[in-house]
Amino acid sequence: MADALRLAGLAAAAVLALAGCERGEPRLMNIAANTTSPDEFSILPTRPLTMPPDLSALPEPTPGGRNRTDPAPLEDAVAALGGRPAARAAGIPAADAALYAHVTRLGTEADIRDRLAAEDLEFRRRNNGLLLDRLFSVNVYFRTYRVMALDRYAELARWRRLGVRTPAAPPDPRLGR
Repeated sequence: MADALRLAGLAAAAVLALAGCERGEPRLMNIAANTTSPDEFSILPTRPLTMPPDLSALPEPTPGGRNRTDPAPLEDAVAALGGRPAARAAGIPAADAALYAHVTRLGTEADIRDRLAAEDLEFRRRNNGLLLDRLFSVNVYFRTYRVMALDRYAELARWRRLGVRTPAAPPDPRLGR
């Protein structure tokens, strides 16, 4: 019996010691932070291979360049929304110049993504859960960002009090309607 208690105590001490080990940067959605499988969002499907009607009209191969089966998600999105993908490379159209000037009137920051990522990482380090969350790899995303969450029904009520019509808003399920 004493050996079993000693073994249980050693196991508990080992678990607590390992729980304090640093696992690197805290991951935002750490449901399975320790997996080594590929990121399913970084894999883009290629277009199907097709045979052109005239083989003599094929372009010259460009080593390191794109081919007809490479995905072009931005151009595909522009085309799907009815735009001209070729116009994307021309810069800001004249029709949108006033909008762009208004949006950038206070300036822009070239490194905004890096700065926001660093600030978010620091926020998550300060607010990323307790020992048991890390020990059992519990998803702490929603609890971490709870202070920044918008109560959509309170916001809806605020807009309605201001007289803004919101006819398509769903009813609040907390009210039982």
